[in-house]
Amino acid sequence: MDNELQFHVSETMKHKNKVKDYLLFVSKVLRLRGRKHDDSKLQEPERSIFARYTPKLRGCTYGSEEYKTFLREMKPALDCHYKINSHHPEHYSDGIRGMNLIDLMEMFFDWMAATERQDDGDIRKSIEINKERFGYDDLLAQIFNNTVDYIEGGRND
Repeated sequence: MDNELQFHVSETMKHKNKVKDYLLFVSKVLRLRGRKHDDSKLQEPERSIFARYTPKLRGCTYGSEEYKTFLREMKPALDCHYKINSHHPEHYSDGIRGMNLIDLMEMFFDWMAATERQDDGDIRKSIEINKERFGYDDLLAQIFNNTVDYIEGGRND
């Protein structure tokens, strides 16, 4: 093998291993977050309020006036929840702009799971509502929608 080819192969392998290391690190972080996701909802002061409102939220439409009323009524629990859980834009003083990619991923999958437990949940509608609610742009909305397409298509590549 000539020197140029050997250098290319060596550098490519180093690069591949570095990318793999980053991906493995993030996968470990995501697994841990998955295990701990919303644990605070199972403890006071959140537990009793969420126990009262979870059935009500199931039957209301996300983003509706009824939904917004429930959020206002749940404020003590939500304030605690947002303070502890960085996957919510409300955790940060500058909202979604304060989040990192790991927070963003957990937030998005939280939204997907939440739409599945609402009677009329629709992740694509939630993406649009949240665009206004959290102030993100069309580009991020498109990335979210692409992710829905990817997951719904069952792709694993």
